[in-house]
Amino acid sequence: MTDTSLILYGTPLSGHAHRAELMLRLLGLAYRYEDGSAPVRRTPAFLALNPLGQIPILVDGDLVLPDSNAILVYLARRYDPSGAWYPDDMVIAARIQRWLSMAAGEVRYGPAKARVIQLFKAEGDLAAAQAIATQLLVFMDGYLADRAFLAHHAPTIADVACYSYIAHAPEGGIPLDAYAHVRGWLGRVESLPGFVPMPRSPVPD
Repeated sequence: MTDTSLILYGTPLSGHAHRAELMLRLLGLAYRYEDGSAPVRRTPAFLALNPLGQIPILVDGDLVLPDSNAILVYLARRYDPSGAWYPDDMVIAARIQRWLSMAAGEVRYGPAKARVIQLFKAEGDLAAAQAIATQLLVFMDGYLADRAFLAHHAPTIADVACYSYIAHAPEGGIPLDAYAHVRGWLGRVESLPGFVPMPRSPVPD
């Protein structure tokens, strides 16, 4: 996809960047993918876009928007005229916000943190991250026992926000075998038209 009206800075193994890319694909939007690897993030040009030096960043004309969850909200509001991905209904919107908060909280500090410690040898307490992930997965599995998606009967940006790091939890030493309802939900997300996976990494023994 080469249309330069939308530019996404990220890296293939970043779950945060994958959220944004997945949303672009699910909406059928053309975009250009730019390298947001660690050396690039230290350059003056990148820091001019995001002084925090973080990915992803979405550029849409004059708009420069960091933060994966903010990008999901923007893309849904700007490019989904049906409103299906972020409905106006106040209850559904509140449910979506709950899961966006969990994506920035329990998902980030649970499966995402465990994965970055395992794959990239980052500093941190692996056991603590795995414990947060387990608590989250137990909750999600019960929650999804009678639901197809997280915030509504149809997929929303809540599902996009949570998918990547839950799907790749095994890479942080967190098996998904015990969570049949979570695995069913992952399968439903993966069956959506336009879905694009994040590359798989080795699962620790």
